[in-house]
Amino acid sequence: MNNRQTKRDDPRTYSRATKMSKGQKKFVILRLWRYLYDYKLLLLFAAVMVIVSNVLALAGPELSGKAIDAIGTEAGMADFGKVWYYVKLMIVFYAVSAVLSYILTVIINLISKNTISKMRRDVFERLTSLPVSFFDKHMTGDIISVISYDIDTVNATLSTDFIQICKSIITIVGSFIMMVTIAPSLVLVFVVTIPLSAVFTFTVTRLVRPLFKRRSAKLGEMNGFVEEMLGGQKTTRAYFRQKTVIDRFSVKNDEAVEAYTKSEYYGTLNGPGINMINNISLALISIFGAILFLYGRLGLGDISSFVLYSRKFSGPINEIANIAGDLQSAFSAGERIFRLIDELPEKADADTAKVLEGIYGDVAVENVDFGYDEGKKIIKNFDLDVKSGQMIAIVGPTGAGKTTIINLLMRFYDVWSGDIKIDGESIYGVTRDSLRKCYSMVLQDTWLFGGTIFENIAYGKENVTREEVENAAKAAKIHGYIKRLPDGYDTVLTDNGINISKGQKQLITIARAMLLDAKMLILDEATSNVDTETELQIQESMRTLMKDKTCFVIAHRLSTVRHADKIIVLKDGGIVEMGTHDELMRKNGVYSELYYSQFENASDL
Repeated sequence: MNNRQTKRDDPRTYSRATKMSKGQKKFVILRLWRYLYDYKLLLLFAAVMVIVSNVLALAGPELSGKAIDAIGTEAGMADFGKVWYYVKLMIVFYAVSAVLSYILTVIINLISKNTISKMRRDVFERLTSLPVSFFDKHMTGDIISVISYDIDTVNATLSTDFIQICKSIITIVGSFIMMVTIAPSLVLVFVVTIPLSAVFTFTVTRLVRPLFKRRSAKLGEMNGFVEEMLGGQKTTRAYFRQKTVIDRFSVKNDEAVEAYTKSEYYGTLNGPGINMINNISLALISIFGAILFLYGRLGLGDISSFVLYSRKFSGPINEIANIAGDLQSAFSAGERIFRLIDELPEKADADTAKVLEGIYGDVAVENVDFGYDEGKKIIKNFDLDVKSGQMIAIVGPTGAGKTTIINLLMRFYDVWSGDIKIDGESIYGVTRDSLRKCYSMVLQDTWLFGGTIFENIAYGKENVTREEVENAAKAAKIHGYIKRLPDGYDTVLTDNGINISKGQKQLITIARAMLLDAKMLILDEATSNVDTETELQIQESMRTLMKDKTCFVIAHRLSTVRHADKIIVLKDGGIVEMGTHDELMRKNGVYSELYYSQFENASDL
């Protein structure tokens, strides 16, 4: 047989993907631009608004200087006509600039909203295309942190910091040009202060970037822990482990707080440092400007305008320095987002893949080897031949590979070597979608979504009628309970059905599986959460529903599989016994040991 281990299931694949994404850290801005490019016309319009708005605002200091010159330095010599003229122009310019700034903010917020919406959709779509192995290796809370916190961080940068940076750049350039026009000699002050600001900012940025990466990672770890603990509240209380959980949370919380505090502490050093350098430059400008005025080289209005422009020049530098920490946080968040988007999806179906339909239900597993981790084989030389309509029970001790067999049948994972066939057709030559539609499935871990009971039962089948849903519920022995509810089938389930018991949740998922027209059925401890009487009722109805269907039943409670056509006993990844219940009991082997170990005396049989 050809080796079927794929890159997707090779653990090294994820390390390669991570290294590639780390190599793309410098291209986070480019990746963001790909999202923004869809709104290039709006961005162009926004750019024009930024330029016009800031140019109008930059005219203010020049007009202020002319107004001061019109007042003059001698009493009674003021030309109030000119003064009011320049004042009116200033009011008009600043008012128009403010209106344009508001319109600009609206445009950028619109772009940001649409961009972040598309980014979040891309992340979620990628999650739905990832192989099951990805979710087996990553904490749910950490993934949620990327969708919520990291994307919100990028959103804050796009909606506020982006505008501020654009404004600041234009203001800095415009102010510098105006200062050169007014007094070129005073501009020499910035020959000292600007390089000093650049060196200081570069140093702090290099220090802060890894701190913000650590902050995002620690927040993800804390979210993952919280999600895990909230899901296990009953277990925590049952074992009275609240203090242990609180202590562990305190450690996670302290680490997250420490990472957050340290990143914020060093991130905010930039602002005060640059502000101090700017104040030094202002003091030097005031000193040298006064000297030039005394020697008649510069007018009072020019000094006033230059000082105002110097503030406009240094203010944006200070603002950019203040948001440098936010930018570092956004870049770190962007890396995590794009690392998730760049994860390798489930391997695509082959171009020659067929649609599996009209099957009988014969299943053949041929010499299969498989393991979740490289070098650690779980399933070894596994062979199985199942005829249509047979009920196959898979039993064995914990870790024997029972659930792994189901994962391989459904092609949640691909085998390392060997093959699996349905009606003689290799499952690697058919589309995954058509393969999985051949099965209906009930797992031990129930999953219900926020919605009505009707919607939960009808989840796997389109255009289903109320009568079909009710028939499935009756077969699953849950119809009577549903009808007793105030809203019946329209009762809304919340938070994975916490408002109903585990047994009732299991019955609903069984009804969901019964509703499908699948030719094959998988039951993974499907009746583990129901009482014995209900279990017997379900088993009776299941036998009717399983008629002419190929059924795979994983069971720890061996009394539920006594009537199976074939019982497969797994141990250490291989079949150690196979036969009917009576045949295996007569062998007095592994199966009989497992069976008798579940009962204290013969009266329990």
